[in-house]
Amino acid sequence: MKNGQPPSLAVLLATSFAFIIVQLDVTIVNVALPQIGQELHASVTDLQWVVDAYTLGFAVFLLSAGVIGDKYGSKRIFLSGFVLFALSSFACALAPTATALNIARALQGIGAAFLVPSSLSILNFTYAADKKMLAKAIGWWTAAGGVSIAAGPVFGGLLVSSSGWRGIFWVNIPICIAGFIITRKVVPSMPSKDPGRSFDVTGQILAIIMLTGFVGAVIEVHPLGLSHPLVQGGFLVAFLAGIAFLMVERTIAAPMLPLQLFSRSSFTGAVLFGVLVNFSYYGVIFILSFYLQKVRGFSVMATGLTFLPLTATFIFSNIASGWMMARMGLRIPMVLGGLIGATGYALLGLIGISQDATFLEMLPGLALIPAGMGLAVPAMTTSILSNVERHQAGTASAVLNMARQVGGALGVAIFGAMIATGSALDIIAHVRGAMGASTILLLVAAGLAFWCKIERTQEQLSVLKS
Repeated sequence: MKNGQPPSLAVLLATSFAFIIVQLDVTIVNVALPQIGQELHASVTDLQWVVDAYTLGFAVFLLSAGVIGDKYGSKRIFLSGFVLFALSSFACALAPTATALNIARALQGIGAAFLVPSSLSILNFTYAADKKMLAKAIGWWTAAGGVSIAAGPVFGGLLVSSSGWRGIFWVNIPICIAGFIITRKVVPSMPSKDPGRSFDVTGQILAIIMLTGFVGAVIEVHPLGLSHPLVQGGFLVAFLAGIAFLMVERTIAAPMLPLQLFSRSSFTGAVLFGVLVNFSYYGVIFILSFYLQKVRGFSVMATGLTFLPLTATFIFSNIASGWMMARMGLRIPMVLGGLIGATGYALLGLIGISQDATFLEMLPGLALIPAGMGLAVPAMTTSILSNVERHQAGTASAVLNMARQVGGALGVAIFGAMIATGSALDIIAHVRGAMGASTILLLVAAGLAFWCKIERTQEQLSVLKS
């Protein structure tokens, strides 16, 4: 340490550890799902919850976690997030039933929510005196998370092949311990930014009821049918909770979700863009893992390696996005990223999905999908921050991440329901249908980016060009 300042690279390492495990656990489980289903006698519905329990726990607590960090101190909440994530990963690795696994996965999601907003607050505190370094640090932090979410299926395939499905949860524990130790050592105590801020308990409870009820009803449509009282009740509860949530957020002094953020069409458009991107990507990764193992007969290792192009092209496109933003603005990388992603889904559906398609036939689609995401997501995030006041940046970022996680949960629920039963030919047809739907959704996302007027401040422009 120098002059009481924390060693910034060590802080970046600790916060990157946090974002890596948070994003890794979104996709790492996908290649393990068939093995989990076999060992725990879990249905496809149960396996959808293995993914969605985590993403919902993450989504519904993101905004509240930011408030808790402001109230009690970001370092304290960050360390708590590592502890909760490690303990819940331990519970996942030892889970005797699908129900126990899904409860532990929900706790993992809450731990993830504690980690993400507080890690950004720590970076802001560490690099407060150097805005250019702050931008670069956030860029590295974002890249670490983006690469880990793309590498999840590959890493998961290696772990499941070598140590079984429980290995994908054991690996989190040493990462959490390393992050906890580094944080304790190098991050100084951070004062509470808003110790008097109230916690929106009512809004939090309603958000949990609304999102869990809706996603649960979507998941149960296929096995139970749309006319089943449980499904209809889930949709009704979600609708009523949603109305109550909006009423509460409009009237209380310190809402969990500040609705005035959506008064700008460019902000709303960017959030919807994120929802559509995650809906498609999470849903497609979920069903592709089933298709490759159940229809094509791929081993877990071969399935993981099939997703390797997702990692490689994401790295290059993420770098290209920064260059394009500095020279062409925010709209072009978002539009181009949406179009490239749509092309990838279309090619994968047309030539990469069949009973005998080769890896080379799948490769163009598998390469273009993350290429589009890598171009679009950094510009989308920057556009969110461009449309709010500086003091609202943390809340706006949390809104975006919450919306994206909800989109991913819905993608898994809806696309997963399409392949829940049927012959190999039926599954192929459904996977192709999901690719077609994803193509349309990414074209819609590109259209949203084109029509929304996204602006940048001169300060942001100078940081990007640096």
